[in-house]
Amino acid sequence: MAACVYCKTDTQLYNGGVPICLECSEESPRSWVEAALFRDLAQATKRAELATANFSAVARDIPYVLPHPDGVQLIRNASGELSAARDEVMKAHNRLNDFLNTGIVPEDLKRSG
Repeated sequence: MAACVYCKTDTQLYNGGVPICLECSEESPRSWVEAALFRDLAQATKRAELATANFSAVARDIPYVLPHPDGVQLIRNASGELSAARDEVMKAHNRLNDFLNTGIVPEDLKRSG
C-alpha cells in the first residue's frame, strides 16, 4: 500500500500514477495536477542522479593519459546523457514553478471534457 503524497495516509487509490487518498483527491482538482508535477520532478531528478553516477564511473575508468577513441566516445555519450537528464530536471522544475506561482496547467496535464 502506498502513502498519499499529501497527508501520508495509506491508500490504494492512484491518480495519474500518483498515490492519493480519497479525501485529498476530493479537495480540489488542482491537487492531482500538483501531484503529477511533483512525480515528474522526482522521476527527472532520479534520472539525473543515475546519469551523474554513470558519468562519474566512466570518467573514473578512463586513464589519465590520452584515452582510447572508444573512451572518448564513452565520455561523450555519458556527458550527453547527463546534459539531457539535467535539462529534464530544469523543465520539470519550471513546469512545477509555473503551476505553483501562476496556476498554469501544462497542456499535457489538462483534462479533456
